[in-house]
Amino acid sequence: MSGNESRLAAISQITNREKIAVKTPESLDKIWATDVFNLATMEQALNKSAFKAVKQTVQTGAPLSPAVADVVAAAMKNWALSKGVKFFSHIFYPMTNITAEKHDGFIVTNSEGNAITEFSGSLLIKGEPDGSSFPNGSLRMTNAARGYTAWDPTSPAFIMHTENGSTLMIPSVFMSWTGEALDKKIPLLRSNAALDKAAQKVLKLMGETDVATLSSSCGAEQEYFLVDINFANARPDLLLAGRTLFGASPAKGQQFDDHYFGAIPERVQIFMQDFEDQLYRLGIPAKTHHNEVAPGQFEIAPYYESANIAADHQQLMMTLMKSTAKKHGFMCLLHEKPFAGVNGSGKHVNWSVGNATQGNLLDPGSTPHDNLNFLLFCGAVIRGVHKFGPLLRAVIASASNDHRLGANEAPPAILSVYLGDQLEKVFQDIKDGKIATSKQGGEMDLGLSQILKFERDPGDRNRTSPFAFTGNRFEFRAVGSSQSVSGPLVAMNTILADSLEWVAGKLEAELAKTDSRTTAVLAVLKTLMEEHGNVVFGGDGYSAEWHKKAVEECGLKNLPTTADALPYLRDDSIRQLFSSTGVFSAAELESRYEVYAEQYILSIEVEAKLVVEMAKTMIYPAATQYLAELSMANSGMADLGIEMDNAIALSIANETNAMIAAVAELSSAIKQHDFESIEAHMNFCAHDIRGLMLKVRAHVDALEAEVADDLWPLPKYREMLFIK
Repeated sequence: MSGNESRLAAISQITNREKIAVKTPESLDKIWATDVFNLATMEQALNKSAFKAVKQTVQTGAPLSPAVADVVAAAMKNWALSKGVKFFSHIFYPMTNITAEKHDGFIVTNSEGNAITEFSGSLLIKGEPDGSSFPNGSLRMTNAARGYTAWDPTSPAFIMHTENGSTLMIPSVFMSWTGEALDKKIPLLRSNAALDKAAQKVLKLMGETDVATLSSSCGAEQEYFLVDINFANARPDLLLAGRTLFGASPAKGQQFDDHYFGAIPERVQIFMQDFEDQLYRLGIPAKTHHNEVAPGQFEIAPYYESANIAADHQQLMMTLMKSTAKKHGFMCLLHEKPFAGVNGSGKHVNWSVGNATQGNLLDPGSTPHDNLNFLLFCGAVIRGVHKFGPLLRAVIASASNDHRLGANEAPPAILSVYLGDQLEKVFQDIKDGKIATSKQGGEMDLGLSQILKFERDPGDRNRTSPFAFTGNRFEFRAVGSSQSVSGPLVAMNTILADSLEWVAGKLEAELAKTDSRTTAVLAVLKTLMEEHGNVVFGGDGYSAEWHKKAVEECGLKNLPTTADALPYLRDDSIRQLFSSTGVFSAAELESRYEVYAEQYILSIEVEAKLVVEMAKTMIYPAATQYLAELSMANSGMADLGIEMDNAIALSIANETNAMIAAVAELSSAIKQHDFESIEAHMNFCAHDIRGLMLKVRAHVDALEAEVADDLWPLPKYREMLFIK
């Protein structure tokens, strides 16, 4: 099939497809975590001493003995076999945003040649994938390739069911033979440890005697698009780049604001039900789903969990989203900007810090001005974002997220903190040396007897802020939809740990001067706000005025592209931050820079090559064929003595020639590889390559509006966004 034939066939297949049979969902209490080897399951499967040891490891990070590991392995194997599992896999998360797994069977042969099942503690504890075959920033080479996976007992094993069988998945860390972290989990665990250590100091200085282990928590709101697989398969750009490199804006996009929270399409609702059923079986607390702002865009949001578990669940969620969407005839697009001209997708990371004894330390309560622990921890966050804003920008930097940051649907690339009216006044009062007070939200009364009154929040929400306080947590809104949450969590945990160490030092010095903890705390916070208060901003983050003020008056960095942001991973202050907290060695941090820079360059090169290929092999033939048809029609009309206006033909010819000229420029640029540094290469990609891609796109999108619909070879936006 050629031209519009494939599009018509796709539309026919979509509109005439058989509905997937809907099963009556089982009750939550019957399916919740049935495929998870969690503490509840282990309590039934292990002896008391082994269970007590595992529970202590999970809750406090205490070491686990090899003997206990043997007991756990035997119970885990028996549990998995009872569910039809024949294979196990250490599942881990390399420096890219993918999930990696290596499957092994529960099988060995004895001396008689008979097959028996075996799974020992040593097999549970250690796996051995090739360390050089994953992006590693030169930490591993082909001639020095050994890598290890190691069981993470703090994240429960689970069973992944597919149509081809079931596999026991064991969450693991991934390291080199020389001990460097090659993954995203080890730094996350280290950052939690650093956070706990620093927070313990502060809380004990505040007179707390019973302080449980602290950790961060996370709830990540996942946005995504669904496109019918028939359309996606006809778009090489969606298949290989995850976004449309060409596509004219449809007459109707999202300008009517009629999609957000609208009625969920029936087919999408069935997908969501199936998807969430799988999540519940895996103990993933999916809480909310709805239509997002753009047509064809949706969101799912889980409930809060500890950071390590939440990060694992996020990775698993993205895997399941894609596989379940395919089962329902969709392609799930996690790219941050799959369609130009409509809202892109983010992954808002809601982050807080707490423990079992003091609770959520970012919960201000009803009188935040009196909540000294909260003020110190919130102040520490403010200092961290101000001091290490470029780091936060760097950990969300990617070729795909650059399309979204700074646009109207996403926070700007300038990292600022939104506190809300109530808290902003409290911290401003402290800075000014006044008695801090808090204004209350009051009661919401609409004057309608049938509408119950309710307590109004003391502050509004600011969707233009990249780092916003939202009641009892901070929401890092700039994270991209395709990204692992581990990187942002590592950065947030580490900058908070550093700031809490600073707070502890200042607080200890102030307490030596006074018997009043309140006086000491206010003195510390006054200094903090004087030095770091410039990062607090409650206005319109999209405004040009703020962009100018942020840079020129507040001293904040505006880093619009990955090429601008990533080099900060090499900054001395960032190296010192990670080395002092023990989260990254200098070599580990440098490896991240190299991997992320390489991924950025490769992503743009793939897109550029696709632009050239699609323009030459799909768009040019369609345009010239239409020109030939117009020429024949005009000749035929001339034979009849009818003179036709050839403005359309001239427009198409001009756009086609301009497109081919731009393609030639882009092709030439792609061939350039002699760069003095990786920074220079990234900047070339960010500005030259992307600029030329946009130049080609402008001509292609103009042709889409001119060429006859029956010849246009690519599914159009109106079809992909609105036909479900």
